[in-house]
Amino acid sequence: MNKLLDTLSDIKISVNPEDIVCYSFDASGVEASPSAVIWPNSTQDVVKIMKLTYENNIPVVPRGAGTGTTAGAVPSKGAVIISFEKMKRILEVDQDNLNVVCEPGLINGKLQRELQWKGLFYPPDPASLNFCTIGGNVAENAGGPRALKYGVTRDYLMEIEAVLPGGEIITAGVKTTKGVVGYDLARLFVGSEGTLAVFTKIRLKVLPLSEEVITLLAVFNNLET
Repeated sequence: MNKLLDTLSDIKISVNPEDIVCYSFDASGVEASPSAVIWPNSTQDVVKIMKLTYENNIPVVPRGAGTGTTAGAVPSKGAVIISFEKMKRILEVDQDNLNVVCEPGLINGKLQRELQWKGLFYPPDPASLNFCTIGGNVAENAGGPRALKYGVTRDYLMEIEAVLPGGEIITAGVKTTKGVVGYDLARLFVGSEGTLAVFTKIRLKVLPLSEEVITLLAVFNNLET
């Protein structure tokens, strides 16, 4: 761990007990202490972290906001947590082609509000949308009440930049509405809970903002009906 601290001196990293406790659980209620917590600022920071941990056989667990209920952000024994709180920018909003590029630490609700100002709409709305991150949503394939009409995160992921365990950067998916050739690796990452790679940039499909929103109540006499 000392080598990790020395080599990553330009990246915020902590082994302080208060940080270890704060990052030892998520909304699942499962708890396990990481050996360290690291906060990258860029893709290159993630590359350095992944190379070093791979070379030293240190497990890595990426973390968004810890709102998941499947223990996906809980560290395994001896693992370091990579927290994406600092990588939270919207990098591009393509209004002509209806997509947006963002970093994994961006809060879902913030993306929704920013898009609304531009007359756009990102449908997936987990119950924790005001706290959960886009990267976590992809890792957990998050949905929400609107999934009944619009679908879940998988249905909106277009392209993803990810860093593999050895530090190699890959890009999977397409920027276009139609992309039917080759392996659909981007969708393979959805729901993977950080087990395949660490996400650093995410391109999502968005829709024009609805002209009107209504609430509908339907009453039935029995379940079959």
